[in-house]
Amino acid sequence: MNKEELYKEVLAQAGSVVAGETDLIANMANVAALLHEAFGFWWTGFYRVITPSNSPTRGENIQELVLGPFQGPLACTRIPFGKGVCGTAWAKAETIIVPNVHEFAGHIACSSESNSEIVVPMFQDGEIIGVLDIDSKEYNTFDETDKRYLEKIVGQM
Repeated sequence: MNKEELYKEVLAQAGSVVAGETDLIANMANVAALLHEAFGFWWTGFYRVITPSNSPTRGENIQELVLGPFQGPLACTRIPFGKGVCGTAWAKAETIIVPNVHEFAGHIACSSESNSEIVVPMFQDGEIIGVLDIDSKEYNTFDETDKRYLEKIVGQM
């Protein structure tokens, strides 16, 4: 089965898993597990946009990405707006494909074993509420097929 055929199956499965479930964390957990199992990625997970209650600048609308459900090794817990691949995808409000993370200016190395990455923003009512982040040990893992199907998958959530 080629990548596109596998994505079609995963898209249908993800749609079934999230249908009728209103808890975003539960949906993130199941979708991360589904993608991780189907494709064998190095790290598959979500970061949620959060306004920290313990921010030293209380009263200001300071937001950051906070680790959500994931599959894989330990991960960075908090990522500032515009920092790293995840923060950049959030700031630009678009999917980012990075063939070689070591060449990405400002890359946050949560794991030295990650070599390529894709980050897909999640939208709700026109606002970004989180990102899907997938890392691979291989270089040049992700392409337009991944982008197209991963955007559809997070769009169902």
